[in-house]
Amino acid sequence: MRLSKMHLKTLREVPNEAEIASHVLLLRTGMIRKLVSGVYGFMPLGWRSVRKIEDIIRQEMDAAGGQEIHMSAVQPAELWQESGRWSAYGPELWRVKDRNGRDFCLGPTHEEIFTDIVRNDISSHRQLPMNLYQIQTKYRDEARPRFGLMRSREFIMKDAYSFDKDYEGLDESYRIMYEAYEKIFSRCGLTFRPVEADSGAIGGSNSHEFTALSEVGESEIAYCEKCSMAATTERAECKDDPASDEEMLPMEEVNTPETKTIEEVADFLKLDKKKTMKALLFVKYDNDGNENGYVAAFVRGDRELNMIKLVNALDIPEHAIEFADEEKMSKVTGCVGGFTGPVGLHDCIIVADSELVGARNLCAGACKENYHIKNVNYGRDFKADIVADLKVLKPGDPCPVCGAPVKHARGIEVGQVFKLGTKYSEPMKAFYKDENMKDHPIVMGCYGIGVTRTLAAVVEQHHDENGIIWPMSVAPYHVIITLVNPADETQAAVAEKIYEDLQKAGVEVLLDDRKERPGVKFKDADLLGIPVRITVGKGAAEGRVEYKLRRDAEKTEMSADAATAEAVKTVNEEK
Repeated sequence: MRLSKMHLKTLREVPNEAEIASHVLLLRTGMIRKLVSGVYGFMPLGWRSVRKIEDIIRQEMDAAGGQEIHMSAVQPAELWQESGRWSAYGPELWRVKDRNGRDFCLGPTHEEIFTDIVRNDISSHRQLPMNLYQIQTKYRDEARPRFGLMRSREFIMKDAYSFDKDYEGLDESYRIMYEAYEKIFSRCGLTFRPVEADSGAIGGSNSHEFTALSEVGESEIAYCEKCSMAATTERAECKDDPASDEEMLPMEEVNTPETKTIEEVADFLKLDKKKTMKALLFVKYDNDGNENGYVAAFVRGDRELNMIKLVNALDIPEHAIEFADEEKMSKVTGCVGGFTGPVGLHDCIIVADSELVGARNLCAGACKENYHIKNVNYGRDFKADIVADLKVLKPGDPCPVCGAPVKHARGIEVGQVFKLGTKYSEPMKAFYKDENMKDHPIVMGCYGIGVTRTLAAVVEQHHDENGIIWPMSVAPYHVIITLVNPADETQAAVAEKIYEDLQKAGVEVLLDDRKERPGVKFKDADLLGIPVRITVGKGAAEGRVEYKLRRDAEKTEMSADAATAEAVKTVNEEK
């Protein structure tokens, strides 16, 4: 492709709304075009890289036994009502009505649609296992779209669904997809880590998130270097400290004026924060958005509450809970903002972190302005409606598997795999008949990859101060020929020959034949990040050109034929 004929508009200035490298560079290279907040279109170079990622996904999915189909993004509400997710999914579900008032949604995912397919098409155990997938546009009405393609309202996703007779079959399907994902992300040039994850709105039991390591990622992962433990902090189990063998002391109410925070209380009473109890107050909502009771969650004072663990303990969706209006909650439950403890609290669900059960003689709020109670003990002084691990696993905490200190890293979620079990097949009556003609629910798994998010993750991991550095496998073109002076007949002839020879060798090549200053061309070549650059300048009179890899600083002068051969060799080895 000749750049003089290509629709290309690069930017020298950083767009105001762009905060992270991938957003900045994809806008500056003209590879994506913003339409409205959270909605982007793809221009020629960007779309070529998207298609490269899709091709890698298709190749590995097909090799793993997947069959590609394509379903509509417009989904009838009836299917979502069958599964129970029409109300449970939350405000991110983009709901629309047709002219007759019938409810639809723009699909954020397709579990219901694929379950409907198999319940109509599969009746016998002989038709299982099966894996169907699609690569399609998805929609989520994000409250705060940000970071360009990282969190957008419209995005391209590969979603696959496996259908098995039993859980042993699901385990095998899950393993096959897990290994296919490792191959896909490796081929895309990503440094990534599979970690245990929460299944969120998709549901099911086991889940793993494939996280591309990046400091700008929204996912935070905890991992252990001494064993194989790795999980998102949402999912990571936190090991309780050993139970105390202290003797329970009598409760003692103490005046603690203007000490609402754990730090203030601990300092005032000269206590270690581990000897205090932290209260967090919430209000729950039903499916219609109406208030549906209060929740008081308690963790040790030096701990942080993990909200995902709390909503899982309550068995409610994330959107169905938020921090309570303390004054309003006080009238119902007796809580007092900044001075709330479990003793005397009423008419709310009390959820206690499991570590509190074995702790002794803690200081907690007295549910009384400017007062706390010392020597509060679980079992004797209060009990919880729910006891669960509610803690965030922090850096340095003991690994729940081996006890070694854990570390944290940030990353970008590029894919996730789920064991759904019968979460959708049972309510939607997707059954198969066994050898004895007995009905059984089909056991399902689902497997998603954010195609456009993967594009952004590649750019985050592969760039420098001058622009993108594309891995060969997903680069929009393999080679760029920078023709310094198109008016020079010798230079033009050498550039044309290299261009034709590379095309004949099956190399995807750009020829920068624009009537621009050399400095502009070199800056654009670095910005666009094409892996190989061949510069045709004054040396063309002696048949010499400059050869450079985008990832390297070194430039090498060689003959035009040698540069062509070297480019073909490099492309074939790396693509």
